[in-house]
Amino acid sequence: MEFFLISLLNGVTYGLLLFMLSSGLTLIFSMMGILNFAHASFYMLGAYFAYQISAYVGFWPALIVAPLTVGVIGALVERYGLRRAHHYGHVAELLFTFGLAFLIEEIVHLIWGKAAVDYRVPGSLEGTLFTLFSTSFPIYKGFMMLVSVGMLLALYGLLTRTRIGLIIQAALSRPDMVEALGHNVPRIFMLVFGGGAALAGLAGVIGGNAFVTEPGMAAAVGSIVFVVVVVGGLGSLAGAFVASLLIGIIQTFAVAIDFSVTDMAAALGIDLAGGSNLARLSISQLAPVLPYLLMVAILIFRPRGLMGARES
Repeated sequence: MEFFLISLLNGVTYGLLLFMLSSGLTLIFSMMGILNFAHASFYMLGAYFAYQISAYVGFWPALIVAPLTVGVIGALVERYGLRRAHHYGHVAELLFTFGLAFLIEEIVHLIWGKAAVDYRVPGSLEGTLFTLFSTSFPIYKGFMMLVSVGMLLALYGLLTRTRIGLIIQAALSRPDMVEALGHNVPRIFMLVFGGGAALAGLAGVIGGNAFVTEPGMAAAVGSIVFVVVVVGGLGSLAGAFVASLLIGIIQTFAVAIDFSVTDMAAALGIDLAGGSNLARLSISQLAPVLPYLLMVAILIFRPRGLMGARES
């Protein structure tokens, strides 16, 4: 029971962080039809900006300033780069964001170097939040969950309970009509792209010190983010939320389970050759592959994703 509950809590924590990162990409795709290959790079920028700001004024100002700074950079990228590439079609957009990801990584190398930086959990959030049986649950993981849920509720409230949210939703499906009513649709697109980048930056702020802040962190999570978006359904925030929790829990349990493939096969009545490489693998070694297997299965049996809109 202890193993199950602790693994479940860790999986939910990781899943909520994935949702915070993938929600911005989902929002951008649902409005603009752009799969932003540089989205995880904004996550990396959020972590590095928070590290630099924390060194001068502390973690709490960095929690606010770093995502806002990343959001402004995202808005400028859309206004002066992506908007121009948009006129040449989706291939140009993909190539632009693909190149942008490499550019941001090289800038990080030039400024902060190629080694990991010492971005730590703030002292006020160190310690144990509660003890479950004999296992301690850290305060910072509880804080990560609180920020993620707060972001989810704020995003839901913004999109469904405010005038600007209604305008954004209308621009998703009827941009011509929204523009005819006097709203500046390109500006809305710029703000949405900047907001999506800010959400990725916020994920970087709270995830960078929980894991490792280094130049390869964008590549480490970038592919997982696209898996979440595909599994949940392209353009579906609710789908991204469900897929994030599902992938977070699956990976956490897979890492924690200390079973070999041979043991699993024996439990299923399958006899594997003892000398094969497959027989020597453990479930934890297969954990990084599981999200991609899930994505392949979704694409085969439900191409629109768990909660994606049915294509007409």
